[in-house]
Amino acid sequence: MANSKMTTRKTSKVWDYFELEGNGKVLCKLCNVKLAYNNSTGAMRNHIQYRHVGVRLDLEASQSQQMSVTSFTTTRRRCDPVHAEKITELISEMISRDLLPLSFVEGEGFRKLMDFVEPEYRVPGRKMITSRLELVPQNMLANMKKTMEKTDYVAITTDCWTSLKTEAYMTIMCHFIIEGELKSSVLQTRTLDERHTAENLAEHLRTAISNWGLNSKVTACVHNNASNIVLANKDLEWESVACFAHTLQLAVTDGFKANTMTRHFHHSTVATVALKKKQEQQALPQHTLIQSCKTRWNSRWAVAAVLSDRSVTKLSDARTLELSDENWMTIETMLPILESLKSATTALCSETYVSVSMVLPVTMSLLNRHLCPEAGDSNKVAEFKGTVAASLERRISTLDTEKAGSAAQLASALDPRHKHLSFLQVDMQQAVRDKIASLYQSLPSNDDENSGTVNEDGTSTPKQKKICLRAFFGYDYGESMNEDELELYWKEPSIPLNEDPLRWWCGMSRRFPKLYRLACRYRVPATSVPSERVFSSAGIIVNRLRSRLSPDHVDVNFTEQKSTPEPQTTSEASYLG
Repeated sequence: MANSKMTTRKTSKVWDYFELEGNGKVLCKLCNVKLAYNNSTGAMRNHIQYRHVGVRLDLEASQSQQMSVTSFTTTRRRCDPVHAEKITELISEMISRDLLPLSFVEGEGFRKLMDFVEPEYRVPGRKMITSRLELVPQNMLANMKKTMEKTDYVAITTDCWTSLKTEAYMTIMCHFIIEGELKSSVLQTRTLDERHTAENLAEHLRTAISNWGLNSKVTACVHNNASNIVLANKDLEWESVACFAHTLQLAVTDGFKANTMTRHFHHSTVATVALKKKQEQQALPQHTLIQSCKTRWNSRWAVAAVLSDRSVTKLSDARTLELSDENWMTIETMLPILESLKSATTALCSETYVSVSMVLPVTMSLLNRHLCPEAGDSNKVAEFKGTVAASLERRISTLDTEKAGSAAQLASALDPRHKHLSFLQVDMQQAVRDKIASLYQSLPSNDDENSGTVNEDGTSTPKQKKICLRAFFGYDYGESMNEDELELYWKEPSIPLNEDPLRWWCGMSRRFPKLYRLACRYRVPATSVPSERVFSSAGIIVNRLRSRLSPDHVDVNFTEQKSTPEPQTTSEASYLG
């Protein structure tokens, strides 16, 4: 018997991968699995064949007892339907997550890889992948619609953009509160084949809202200041809210008359060499200046920051950089102003933490603090402050009492951080509070919203019991309780600026049930940045991979990809004082 085993062990190549342990067991050297051994290598060959597909065995034995070398090495593991379905599912997910073109599955390299990894798997074509990509969002959209049915109010943001293939798109996003959490989702991303007129943009908005069943739920639409989108929202049933980031951009642009300082370094070889030499002398990182961009004013802040950081030496040394003393003083004076403006923009671009309730407090802080002329200001700095302040006040109309019913005014009053409205004039404060009271009274009570029935045993439902109690105490009793809810809210102390107002409202929803619903109604984003993130570097990047997608599949990918970003960490107290 021993001689038989030794002979088998010497003549069969399968023993290169197994070790005889005794007691009728063999140990696989590749995975440490033990197999039963009874003078036959069949079990070992099967183990290698199905568990270690990449191992090729050069088996030499008689044809009657063993497989031929050719038949063994060419035998492949079967890819059962369940395993194949999972592979197809993962490929579809990869195409969607990595924003790959559908033609990726037909690439020679990908097919060669799959043939090695799973030889028996049949790689699907683009048609099958297309159907999979369309199927997944359909299921997801159905779930999203069910979720939105649970909310009473939503806000939308919109923006237009152009792909690398010069195809124009319009993205519409929805923002709402469910169970105390702010949710965001892409409603629609469609090509704009027609002219970008107000009528056409309005039709896209109507279509998206109608398709999602949100016709009576939209509180406001946040958009940029372009005349066509402003006009498109004018005749729609929701409030039109200008993007604060874009409004501030326009105001700051008004304050800049020229950017000759940066152009000087950008176009002058002598100045560039001088700047580099100064960096070497001070052992500073050698960064080139950022050319300021007209449509992104914070690039000017970046220019000023770089210049200021590289010019911590004496003013006399600045002459080696071909800048006058006056220019250096202007840079140093302007930098704090631009930093304040940048902080305001950054803080208001958060999606999950701030809302339009911050627009007026930030605006008034800029007007009354950061943009106020000071005794030591140069003529250029004073002119810049005055121009930006005038432009900002004109665009936001902070002193217009007719704006007391605007989303920004009402949201501030319903924000426990700013409900004191001390940043507004007294007559405006009262007008806003009166509007809140009017909206509060128009809301149906919880009793009116819930329906009740009589149980089979004759007992009353909670609805009927509430009606009986209200009849017993009288309707005036209930009305006085409503008045108390408003009065209690106004008397409630304000919360710190760095606290989340939505979290506060969730904790107070039982104490202020109707006001909580109003607060959710005016939880409107301060900017259209959520929609812009869909195609910008702050969110899902519109890059060369995405540019390969057809317009029909851009909507599918964006809707599936978009998720709520993390809140910004910029402190709001830093510029409100």
